[in-house]
Amino acid sequence: MFWSYVQLDDGTQFAYSETREDGTVHVAVECPVDFGFDHAECFLPAVKWFNVEGFNADDLNFLTEFVRSNAPFIFGLAERQKAGPTVSALVP
Repeated sequence: MFWSYVQLDDGTQFAYSETREDGTVHVAVECPVDFGFDHAECFLPAVKWFNVEGFNADDLNFLTEFVRSNAPFIFGLAERQKAGPTVSALVP
């Protein structure tokens, strides 16, 4: 399962998985184009792209820098997802 992380002004959407058993987090990126989406995936912390469709080398360099600079936030959110929803003490 993926959760939305952020959407950039051009419509590029970043999503992340919960932290996996091996300590990695799956990141997926999509950007709307005329008749579909450009798409790429990687695992943090390595940031080696796979299933790349439509993104060129310059795009991937930008995506790599963006994901690396946001990795601490993404890992934190992924850990929260792995822990499950928090239950408020006020809920009966």
